[in-house]
Amino acid sequence: MLLTLTTTHRPATDLGHLLVKHPDRAHSFDVPVGTAHVFYPEAGEQRCTAALLLDVDPLRLAGARGKGRGRQQAPAPDSFTLGRYVNDRPYAASSLLSSALSKVYRSALRGESRERPELARTPIPLQVRVPVLRCRGGADVAVRMFGPLGWAVTAAPIPLDERHPEWGDSRYVDLTLTGTVRVADALNHLYVLMPVLDDAKHYWVAPDEVDKLLRAGEGWLAAHPERDVITRRYLAHRRALAGLALARLAERGPADEPAAEPTVDEATGNEATGDATNGDEASGGDTGGGQVAARRASLAARRREAVLGALTEAGASRVLDLGCGGGALLAALVGDRRFTEIVGTDVSRHALTLAARRLRLDRLPERQRDRIKLLQSALTYRDDRLRGYDAAVLMEVIEHVDPPRLPALEDAVLGHARPATVVVTTPNVEYNVRYEGLPAGRFRHTDHRFEWTRAEFAAWVDRVCATYGYTAALGGVGDDDPEVGAPTQLVVLTRKEIP
Repeated sequence: MLLTLTTTHRPATDLGHLLVKHPDRAHSFDVPVGTAHVFYPEAGEQRCTAALLLDVDPLRLAGARGKGRGRQQAPAPDSFTLGRYVNDRPYAASSLLSSALSKVYRSALRGESRERPELARTPIPLQVRVPVLRCRGGADVAVRMFGPLGWAVTAAPIPLDERHPEWGDSRYVDLTLTGTVRVADALNHLYVLMPVLDDAKHYWVAPDEVDKLLRAGEGWLAAHPERDVITRRYLAHRRALAGLALARLAERGPADEPAAEPTVDEATGNEATGDATNGDEASGGDTGGGQVAARRASLAARRREAVLGALTEAGASRVLDLGCGGGALLAALVGDRRFTEIVGTDVSRHALTLAARRLRLDRLPERQRDRIKLLQSALTYRDDRLRGYDAAVLMEVIEHVDPPRLPALEDAVLGHARPATVVVTTPNVEYNVRYEGLPAGRFRHTDHRFEWTRAEFAAWVDRVCATYGYTAALGGVGDDDPEVGAPTQLVVLTRKEIP
């Protein structure tokens, strides 16, 4: 099975520095199922191609599938008696090639290049070709997977038999990707999505596969429109592991920033560390790469900073985090002694469990633990427990509510709970055109019910202020674009004093 990576960046032979493989030599690596070779069919100043060829030994593959430290192994792609020995694994790109890629290009996956560190952080023109890739669901699935990541995708179905076109197409495609992408990003896209398209891993999927998926998907998976499908397929449809992965993607706030945003992963708010671990590919220990680069604070972190600043300026000490999710803002509030009582609410009990785990409530000293309450509550219903607080925060929450239900939320928060200060953040849909990986007309997150322009948000603010007796200070979070504004809209609502 073969994968080629071509660039026209000049000098094109810099590709050797990015892949840490010299163009003048052929390189061979032993892998559990055979031998991986890296060589350069062309290496000139104007064009350079690196080829990864995996030579699979069917007997070694069968032996590797029978091992696994006592664990059950993944089933053969085609389930029949001789499937262990007679299958397409030596010939079509699959998780085998993904495992080989993780071993051969380990430094490149992490975005590391000792000789060209700046170039490693720079998108360059690339063309990727996988001549034979098993693609369950047809060529359209390949477009849906790679297209949102900024690639121009050509997935040509391969006929069952060229001599008999009436037999139709096979389950394989000839895949070509073209785009201007960081080499590390390109490799991580391939590492995750080749086994996703194949939808059949060659090794048993253990819980550590969740960590590998999140490392390799950092910066793009959380906002991918096919995130759920990718997660389920990558984790071999193991529902518990897929649920854990999706919860971890969402636990620190909505994954509402597309992969094109050149910051840290908006789903986690963490910087990429790239601390991949070594492992046995045959038993599921293949390693993806994170992304290592000096990066500015993420939009998620800047949102939290803006909210904390607004709460501090308002002099709030008793604060509600409404729709707290996995507790990212709660953790920041707990770290500031000015906030003496902190309440997080969410309609999801699972989200509250994640928040408690994140805050380590079971390990906090009693005095610290007494500052924090986690309540299950729906924001569209009045809740007497939420009355009497200094401030409430709705951070990236309202866009998850169906528009017909917004009046109920407004009444419950502004009419019934009536905190002195309410801080609201929500996406600015006008800014979406700056995300190259986000198709026109798509929201930043699949669960968003709407995303407002600045004028629509201002009109909503005017209406709720007039209805419930608040004044407003509008602002934004993130770099302010002169044409489309900031990526996040923010308003601080202050309750009018009753004469």
